[in-house]
Amino acid sequence: MDRSDLELVLAVRQHGSLSKAARALQLAPPVVTKRLSSLEAALGVRLFQRTTRRVSPTTEGHALCDRATGLLQGFAEIEDELRERQSEPAGPIRMVSSFGFGRLWLGPLLAEFQQRYPAVHFELQLSERLPDLANEGFDAAIWLWNPPPHIAAQWISRQLAPNQRVLAAAPAYLLRHGSPRSPEELSQHHCLVVRENGGETGQGQRFDEWRLSRQGQTRAVLVPVKGPLSSNSGEMVRDWCLAGQGIMLRSLWDIAPQLANGQLLRVLPDCAMHDAHIHWLAPYRSQMPLRIRLLQEFLAERFRQEPWKLLSAGQAAPPG
Repeated sequence: MDRSDLELVLAVRQHGSLSKAARALQLAPPVVTKRLSSLEAALGVRLFQRTTRRVSPTTEGHALCDRATGLLQGFAEIEDELRERQSEPAGPIRMVSSFGFGRLWLGPLLAEFQQRYPAVHFELQLSERLPDLANEGFDAAIWLWNPPPHIAAQWISRQLAPNQRVLAAAPAYLLRHGSPRSPEELSQHHCLVVRENGGETGQGQRFDEWRLSRQGQTRAVLVPVKGPLSSNSGEMVRDWCLAGQGIMLRSLWDIAPQLANGQLLRVLPDCAMHDAHIHWLAPYRSQMPLRIRLLQEFLAERFRQEPWKLLSAGQAAPPG
């Protein structure tokens, strides 16, 4: 059995058809049929059940395919390592990130990295769900979370930057209602809250308590808030805030452009909510290709500077 045999059985399982597997492998169908029969004869087991409509793996076929996946990945890693020892970083990197952070901050940096290393090419998928990285074929994710211990043990997890949610409002709202001088005064304002979808009834959990910490203090206080507008969409809440409808709690990286151009102003700028930091996540690999190691260090260096802080500096609301 050689590498091409492993690629053949995986293609047959993936496509469920000898003819479709042949097209994927760019082989003639009779060649695939003959090679599969020869492999089964050599192993002394039947790997696939054939019918006129479907080709399905047997128990032995599933076992071989599962082992073949790991073996082929090992082959690819060895080739990557040897190739990169002789030349510059090269090859594909498949990434995933959330829609907002991926579009605003990760995407431009991947383009910059690709310009630096032209032989590297990216596939970036934006998603609201963190996928099973290894089983879905991703090399890494940039994600906002605090990884639980059982996940952290399975994946490589590295915090790239802290994340903080800050209070902000449009100048028009603050002109009409003034700016709160303390977290307790938020109860007197229209606060724009987020409702998450969940539960069989479709009723979501309303984030009507904000956990705020003052700068230099580790203890947080729970501040009850209310307002006439809520949504399960953070983008909708941001639009309402920009329209002068109230005060919102939003990640600094997300509203840094609006803070920089004056569309939004910081409210209680010494208060923030700290949660869900920005992490590099990757499935465990015994040998990480050079291109991925370089990318991790590149992103760690850029995000360590928290560029959204530099962009939004100095935009705070005057006291009410």
